[in-house]
Amino acid sequence: MKEVMCIIRLNKVNKTKEALAEAGFPSITCRKVLGRGKKSIDKALIEAYMETGEVPPSPFGENLSERGRLIPKRLVTLVVKDEEVKAVVDVVLGVNSTGTPGDGKIFVLPVEEVYRVRDGQAGEDAI
Repeated sequence: MKEVMCIIRLNKVNKTKEALAEAGFPSITCRKVLGRGKKSIDKALIEAYMETGEVPPSPFGENLSERGRLIPKRLVTLVVKDEEVKAVVDVVLGVNSTGTPGDGKIFVLPVEEVYRVRDGQAGEDAI
């Protein structure tokens, strides 16, 4: 089993949730998170993003930066069988990839065991 952790833009959560459900993965956990990548950040882009959820084009985006500023994102996680990871990653990439910095990251981690609290079911059947 694997845990798939997807850090995505705020405005992509509903589309991602719907696409995952349509692909057979309705069980997700979503959290509000703050973070940043390696790239310099244009303050005007941050303000526009906070107001609209969209990233406007900026010819001077490389020059203006706030190195410590954290950007609000969403962390979507789900646990799937090993053979389902590629399908989940493909869905998330399909919905979230715009080709611009800030689209997000996907991490895939091993899961040792899963237990369903309701009935104690263990392993893949508990997913």
